[in-house]
Amino acid sequence: MKKNFAEKSLDKAFLGMFATISAASFMFTGCNQKQEIKTSENNILKEHPVAPLVSEINDKNIISDRRVIYLTFDDGPNRGTENLLKILHKRNVCATAFLVGQHATGSQKQKDDLELLRKDSLIELANHSYTHAHNKYTDFYKNSAIVIHDFDTAIDSLKLKNKIARTPGRNIWRLNNITSTDIKTSNEAANNLYSAGYKIIGWDLEWKPTNKMGLKGNHQIMLKKVDSIFFNDLEKTSRHLVFLTHDQYLTDEDSVNELELFIEKLQKTNRFVFRKISEYPRINEVLN
Repeated sequence: MKKNFAEKSLDKAFLGMFATISAASFMFTGCNQKQEIKTSENNILKEHPVAPLVSEINDKNIISDRRVIYLTFDDGPNRGTENLLKILHKRNVCATAFLVGQHATGSQKQKDDLELLRKDSLIELANHSYTHAHNKYTDFYKNSAIVIHDFDTAIDSLKLKNKIARTPGRNIWRLNNITSTDIKTSNEAANNLYSAGYKIIGWDLEWKPTNKMGLKGNHQIMLKKVDSIFFNDLEKTSRHLVFLTHDQYLTDEDSVNELELFIEKLQKTNRFVFRKISEYPRINEVLN
């Protein structure tokens, strides 16, 4: 059944109005970041000042008037993780990092980046497996016991505080109210992972890479895709869009600039709030 948005009869392309929106539009992140900046974040922010917060906004009004975007980044800690943090702090938005256990010990830089992520108030950490299926996804999902063990190992190694997970190489959803699997041979493994207590989050929109592992296309293209998803009711939950890209795509200056522009343009419309994935609707319900 189609979802109905009251705004659609009046406003057929809310992102298409960028050219006419006042530059004075304010920005709100929805992340409830404290004004105090932790000592561990000072190095990140030294040359990247935080955008100003707007305080004392009624959250109920935000839900009724704005759509929610969940920025998520896979495969960290990895090349580009530090650039990701700089972008988030410059734009003052929160995000979720879906981490791979093996990457946390792959090098001293990755170990250091994990500590930056762990101490950062704008970042929430979640589970993207321990081995990333060794990039052999078909074989990995044939054995549910191996899948569950892999995610359990990631929780222990990364010291994660939740069982929110994203499956490597698959866009799978398993929440109380959402069941979706992109490649059906992964169904059994996904069901068993869900039965083991994991809340599996896929994505509604992915910013994919070029052959050189930078962000493909530009922010204008991605903004049109956000517009299309909301207008055509393609998000898994009405008014809530889960956005995916990867830390390792943020190593070149152009990619970093394009992601920052993407976030900035969304903010300036004053139609969106950014949140961590643990705030996704019904994600914290006790599993059946």
